[in-house]
Amino acid sequence: MTMSGIAFPSPRRRKRKQSGWRGLLYIAPAMALVTVFFVLPVLFTVWMSLHKWPLLGTPAWIGLGNYVRMVSDARFMTALGFTAHYTIIVTIAIFAVAFPLAIFVEKQRPLVSVYRTIIFLPVVVGLASASLLWVWLANVDSGLFAPLMQRLGLTNGRVNLLATFDAAFLTIIAMVVWKIAGFTMIILVTGLQAIPAELTEAARIDGAGRWQRFRYLTLPLMRRTMALALILSVTGSILAFDQFYIMTSGGPQNRMISVVYYIFNQSFVSFNLGYGAALSIALLAILVAISVVQLWLLKVGDDRP
Repeated sequence: MTMSGIAFPSPRRRKRKQSGWRGLLYIAPAMALVTVFFVLPVLFTVWMSLHKWPLLGTPAWIGLGNYVRMVSDARFMTALGFTAHYTIIVTIAIFAVAFPLAIFVEKQRPLVSVYRTIIFLPVVVGLASASLLWVWLANVDSGLFAPLMQRLGLTNGRVNLLATFDAAFLTIIAMVVWKIAGFTMIILVTGLQAIPAELTEAARIDGAGRWQRFRYLTLPLMRRTMALALILSVTGSILAFDQFYIMTSGGPQNRMISVVYYIFNQSFVSFNLGYGAALSIALLAILVAISVVQLWLLKVGDDRP
């Protein structure tokens, strides 16, 4: 609308503009929190990674020196390899336990709510507390596992489960599965319950067996849910620190030093803060790459507009 050659915005446009400013006002507190507690720390970490940053003294600019050092750091590569090995093993173990449990508790049966609660209870225990609990359980003198294994005839005496690499690694895997499987189970149960009962019943009427229904119906329809659970498990495993620090202190023979543990040692034990910052940025880049894969896994095969 114009008057004397002057154009006035329409009421609809003014309303849309006001709604836009109102929306920005609503998200401003969240944006402020993200900026203060994520964006600014990341930018400062990037700045630190470009310096030789001692605990005391003046930082010295070295450019990409820390990143060049990272490429030739054999201990970092060893930690990266161990973290990848641990991530693969623990993720497979978690899914091997969580998926059958999800199928078991998804069906309506007597006491199913009790079963779900019991399985989920370890999730509410902090990872540090769970690690301390399992250190006590694995204690060769006062723990539960050593005498139990001896009585079952699995060992020729009481064995310290945290003294050798293989035994300690399997003990940590068992602790993490006990702690995390319930959480993964809940995610998978959500996906199972989202499968329409009509499809399952139609497949059963058409003569599809239990394995065929699982292979050609359940797994394809669970793709998005399984991708989400997989990425959460992989991301959490890459960031593993508490269990290695508390249960084995990186041993035996420094063979259980994860990437985060190595960053901790460089930053707060050796006080190479600049190098630790560079390692943190490298780990962040790995996690961003995994997030990109997550988005691809969640969207692949989705033909909806």
